[in-house]
Amino acid sequence: MVKIKIAGLVFKNPVMSASGTFGSGAEFAEFFDLSLMGAVVCKTVTLNPRAGNKPPRVADVSAGMLNSIGLENKGVEYFINTALPFLRKFDTKVVASAAGNNVDEYIETVKLLAAQPEVHAIEVNMSCPNVTHGVNRGLFSQNPDAVKEIMSAVRKETKKPLFAKVSPQVADITVIASAARDAGADALSLINTIPAMGVDLKTRRPLLGNVTGGLSGPAVKPVALKLVWDVFKTVKIPLIAMGGIMNATDALEFILCGATAVQVGTANFVNPQACAEIAAGIEKYFEEHKLQSIEDLRGKLKV
Repeated sequence: MVKIKIAGLVFKNPVMSASGTFGSGAEFAEFFDLSLMGAVVCKTVTLNPRAGNKPPRVADVSAGMLNSIGLENKGVEYFINTALPFLRKFDTKVVASAAGNNVDEYIETVKLLAAQPEVHAIEVNMSCPNVTHGVNRGLFSQNPDAVKEIMSAVRKETKKPLFAKVSPQVADITVIASAARDAGADALSLINTIPAMGVDLKTRRPLLGNVTGGLSGPAVKPVALKLVWDVFKTVKIPLIAMGGIMNATDALEFILCGATAVQVGTANFVNPQACAEIAAGIEKYFEEHKLQSIEDLRGKLKV
């Protein structure tokens, strides 16, 4: 078993679901035992219910998928009362994901989540590309000062591990990553989807109701690998990588580029057993190559 450790928290393997693609895992539990995963990273919740963007919200494109969900959810209280009781059934770590319109909402949401014994860690989502926070401010994670402000504030609310989820839509992701680390992040989750759009020539309309959305899937993997490698060389805290991970080979490449763990997103829509299969594939690779721990492969890219 390829165990990993982040901020003292032990995960049975490095495979997690990517927030927004897995809900609370209820649908996927029909296909495999969620206990086979290192962690379930739940869909992002906000302090209050959010309606999300107008449909269509998902579209297929070449080598990937567009989505423009807009963080639709029923609020943190609903999540606590419904998702967490379900996840108690499984021997896996639970990572809640929190977002907000302002610092105060982040604080209140994280405070509520951190008080739940079923929540082992919290991912602070500052990078959803389909939601803008305030006039002309863009994403929180595009501004290192905003990242420091949010992470410093939520760090005061809990001793549980905090993962800062940051956007690839910046000039230098290492600046943002460093700001999150300095403000108390225990790990970095990267990358989120890349802003993109698709059009239908027949209707002459955008594929998404929101016009633009986030691109995920195999199309973004080379970008994600490069950014993970950049951050690994610069910021010495664990990295949780995502971006086009469809199989165990993809996951292992991210570990080779410096990731401690990986999150599987778009692959879940193609193959609902993807997380379990990727975990098994990583285990098989480590056995075949006689690797004893994640450190035997992490960041060992020959350059």
